[in-house]
Amino acid sequence: MISINEVIETNAMISKMNLDVRTITMGISLLDCVGADVGETCEKIYTKITTKAKDLVFIGNDIGRKYGIPIVNKRISITPIALIGSSVCKSTDDYVTIAKTLDKAADAVGVNFIGGYSALVCKGMTPSDELLIRSIPEALACTGKVCSSVNVGSTKTGIDMDAVKLIGEMVKETAELTKEEDSLGCCKFVVFCNAPDDNPFMAGAFHGVTEGDCVINVGVSGPGVVKSALEEVRGENFEVLCETIKKTAFKVTRVGQLVAKEASERLGVPFGIVDLSLAPTPAIGDSVGEILEEIGLEYAGAPGTTAALALLNDQVKKGGVMASSYVGGLSGAFIPVSEDQRMIDAVSAGALSLEKLEAMTCVCSVGLDMIAIPGDTSAATISGIIADEMALGMINQKTTAVRLIPVIGKGVGDQAEFGGLLGYAPIMPVNQFSCEKFINRGGRIPAPIHSFKN
Repeated sequence: MISINEVIETNAMISKMNLDVRTITMGISLLDCVGADVGETCEKIYTKITTKAKDLVFIGNDIGRKYGIPIVNKRISITPIALIGSSVCKSTDDYVTIAKTLDKAADAVGVNFIGGYSALVCKGMTPSDELLIRSIPEALACTGKVCSSVNVGSTKTGIDMDAVKLIGEMVKETAELTKEEDSLGCCKFVVFCNAPDDNPFMAGAFHGVTEGDCVINVGVSGPGVVKSALEEVRGENFEVLCETIKKTAFKVTRVGQLVAKEASERLGVPFGIVDLSLAPTPAIGDSVGEILEEIGLEYAGAPGTTAALALLNDQVKKGGVMASSYVGGLSGAFIPVSEDQRMIDAVSAGALSLEKLEAMTCVCSVGLDMIAIPGDTSAATISGIIADEMALGMINQKTTAVRLIPVIGKGVGDQAEFGGLLGYAPIMPVNQFSCEKFINRGGRIPAPIHSFKN
């Protein structure tokens, strides 16, 4: 039974603390959509997506009105397209044709994004995987709602360094093709180690092959709620601090569970998971950086930042798993630069560097996210940064990711403008020493010794 006090408390979270359901994401399997050729495959893909998701936006909006909870995004995730196109796509143009079909389907049902223009290559690339990866720059340049990801490593298999090298080149090409929009195409691409099958957040969402035919996953966010709760215990010891974060995360996750269950019932689609990720926006008061400052840091990046973030991430997960039996996805704290005003301020103040962000990713949910770097950064350097982050995920048995934006024509001291939820970002300096010989070795970094569990 929900008490009147809980109702009042939740209303305050929504009206004063920026609590929202960041996304309802419908996962759709396309494994039954492979046709005799690209044309037939595209027809089947379009038909299945527009049939399954035809009511997603309407019902999402209706649930939001019913409970007074903002549901910011409605999204779709699909089976990694490298698997679907493997028997029919003979060129990068064939894959781009599928990307355009996905974009058309997303427009038809009215969702914000569709994710799953993806490949899973943690132990090696098939010819189909390589074709899809080489098609990513053109696919992201000619579509508006398609998001792409590639999983290049895992704790069990190691890191496919051939894929890492190729992706560095593709990130540069994507930046060039979208340079008139501050290389916006790179904002829609992420590279993973240990990617989860049920992540509802873009750009890394895809519908894993272990999932059912169709599922509803919900992503809830609440940095402002956590920040407000911590203001009430300012100066208290770590025990009080941790209990406050955990209890707040519990309340936020219950909101997500409520929305997920209702969406599942009304759409006639099984409920998958709730992802409780503290996902910031450019709005004042909706910042993970502000939480770190409330914990006691002058800026994110100050000594103690990694410990504070580890504490935050762990308590968020503990609160979430008590609130729902099906917490999944990433669940924790995102630390993007461009989407978080106080993280931007920390970079501008000189408190936060790329190297410190990398250290922080050892204990957070994702990785190096939405980081703008100089447009003349080499493909090898981008691959080196990716390799470092993949190694953290592989060794620490956690999900890590990289979303870098080399902004063509801009350098350190300039600013990139992405708009909307993506906000803006200062161009961050990158280590200028070369790793090209390392990246050019080719092959695979083997799995760590603790991967052998059988």
